[in-house]
Amino acid sequence: MKLLYTNFHGGDGGGHTTYVRELAAALASRHEVHVAAPPGSRLNREARALPGVFVLDQPFPNGINKWKARRRARVQLAAYLREQAFDLVHVNGSADHRLVLSAMPARRPALVWTKHNSKPVRGIGAALRARRTDMVIAVCDYTRRELLQTAYRRCRLETVYNGVDIERWSPWPADEAKAERASWNGGDDGVFLLGSNAGTASYKGWMDLMEALPLLPPDIRQRVRVLIAGVPPQAAELERVAALGLSDQVVFPGVLSDSRGLVASLDAGFVLSYDVETISFACREMMSMGKPVLVTRYAGLPENIHEGSDGWIVPVRDRQAMAEAVRTLVEQRGVLPAMGAAAREHAEREFGLPLFVGRTEEAYEKLLRA
Repeated sequence: MKLLYTNFHGGDGGGHTTYVRELAAALASRHEVHVAAPPGSRLNREARALPGVFVLDQPFPNGINKWKARRRARVQLAAYLREQAFDLVHVNGSADHRLVLSAMPARRPALVWTKHNSKPVRGIGAALRARRTDMVIAVCDYTRRELLQTAYRRCRLETVYNGVDIERWSPWPADEAKAERASWNGGDDGVFLLGSNAGTASYKGWMDLMEALPLLPPDIRQRVRVLIAGVPPQAAELERVAALGLSDQVVFPGVLSDSRGLVASLDAGFVLSYDVETISFACREMMSMGKPVLVTRYAGLPENIHEGSDGWIVPVRDRQAMAEAVRTLVEQRGVLPAMGAAAREHAEREFGLPLFVGRTEEAYEKLLRA
């Protein structure tokens, strides 16, 4: 197959970048793979480092006031689509979906869209895109159920759970993990480390956790330290953390080029999203490293967890429930290693890249045969 992946994000791109990069890296050994991404984006940079992957510097301008830039981008993309004669184009967001459709040649390739978030799909624009889209990939069962209520129900619909590199995201040896812990807990083994590599966007729910911690008994609260990797919070958010009396208990190490050290140091992870989320690469990465994870009952997050075995599920934005969950974690710290082992076993069964890539490739082949 001759494949083109597109992604509109000009910066980091989060889970979109991870998704496209892993598929491109795996499929380039047996298919011709191209990636179209804005110059300077993380996906553009990382795709260029992948053997056998062709990269196009392709902007995806969005907005009425950018019509001139959009016209230039469409002309470039249309020429590329004509010249390359792809079998299949796989888009990953509304901006690149729209531009690809506007640039399609008369003899067009099959078009696949992955729904990466929980934002509502509605309006005439979505309906028009659905009419010209051949297949939609849902990354969890929740997303599939939502799509069945939209114009995309007319498309071939496949559910392919996101996968992570479970070899890279594997548990660290005990001595290395202990050394890493010391850099975060000051060498005090009595400190309970609760953390996340899911980022600091407001919808990730980390501020809900901040507001839950003061509800804990003082002796429990004082033992908890929270680590949150991602873009440093805004000044107003830091002021709120300070007002809650948590400045000394919450660490924001910033955007980490490799967050495995942070994850290795944790007693448990968390992803407490209340918007946008689907299945969460971060949750699966932490579980793959042998960490039980606390999640909200939102979108596809509960689909990651066998509750009570390898993680916990709390209602969305329920600070009291979060406080009770953290209290249980601290008081039952001795059982967490066994839960972490269960999380790793879960990841080995269901989260691996070969399964994710194989199911995606199979979906492509079924579509092209049809």
